[in-house]
Amino acid sequence: MHYWDGYGVGVWGFAMMTVSMVLFWALIIAAIVALVRYLGRTGRAEKGTGSAEEILGERFARGDIDEEEYRRRLQALSEHGRRRT
Repeated sequence: MHYWDGYGVGVWGFAMMTVSMVLFWALIIAAIVALVRYLGRTGRAEKGTGSAEEILGERFARGDIDEEEYRRRLQALSEHGRRRT
């Protein structure tokens, strides 16, 4: 049987082609969005140009370390700086 004999793709065939094309483009768009988000996140993480005191202050502000740990590390940084000069 050939296409020209009247047994073509049919309604379900066209429906499946439409659905598969929509899914294909949705997958492509989702991959592009994921790539852009990933590259944006790694770009921010690589900045890290802050001084040690700034990074320590950011960690304290986020709640990663408590006040005692913050003061202890800040004191260690200032002592280390005095020894270098």
